[in-house]
Amino acid sequence: MRHPVSRRVLLNASLIAGLGLGACSSGARLPSGAATALAPGGRLRASINLGNPILARRAEGGEPAAGVSVDLACTLAQQLGVPVDLLVVDSARLSVDAVTSGQADIGFFAIDPQRANTIAFTAPYVLIEGAYLVRQGSPLADNAEVDRAGHTIMVGRGSAYDLYLSRALKHAQLAHAPTSPAVVDHFLLHNADVAAGVKQQLQADAARLGGLRLLPGRFMVIEQAMGAPAARGAAAVDALKAYVEWAKRSGFVADALARHAIDGAIVAPAA
Repeated sequence: MRHPVSRRVLLNASLIAGLGLGACSSGARLPSGAATALAPGGRLRASINLGNPILARRAEGGEPAAGVSVDLACTLAQQLGVPVDLLVVDSARLSVDAVTSGQADIGFFAIDPQRANTIAFTAPYVLIEGAYLVRQGSPLADNAEVDRAGHTIMVGRGSAYDLYLSRALKHAQLAHAPTSPAVVDHFLLHNADVAAGVKQQLQADAARLGGLRLLPGRFMVIEQAMGAPAARGAAAVDALKAYVEWAKRSGFVADALARHAIDGAIVAPAA
């Protein structure tokens, strides 16, 4: 079944104007045939997940999305010499489906062994913290106290946190919100004990709603990478890997994090 996505075609002339690429005067050394491998249809179709506010958000001024992943997609298309289509979805699950089903050529994902069955990943380009949120009056004071019998943890369905906790939890039970941005609202609506997600999203929800607090520290670190359909073959992922390493080494990722005022994510080390 094809999932609906919001599509917007961006022309090369307008892609790069606001990306601040002056610090990255030379592009990645992509393998020969990279454009054919990554964009066999002559356009680079990039799935953009709005469920992770560190990487993408709805943009103002008529554009479908803005953020680090949008900058990476647009600049990759520029270096390949092809136009880009942004396929904007609201959850990691739909982004995985878009790339796996061939609706998109590339996407931006947390590395997870379950997803690796259908998606070939690069090394990570940023590292993101996952955190727990509780009510102010909750007796929970530490991450180690969460995985106990009788506790329910609300998480976005199909998110990296969902996949990780499904494997890691021994006693607590998971409940699911449709998307990661909806986790805290569903946590309150269904009276769950804990909400799990991107630390920055939880902090924003706690400030928005009041009466909530984050448990200290983090329960996981997400390795955020680019990915292509595994069926596309080695040529596509080799090109993506070369591009990601350039984006880290050149300062492009660090500049993008700063440009979008992202706090709490760090550039991943070189592969």
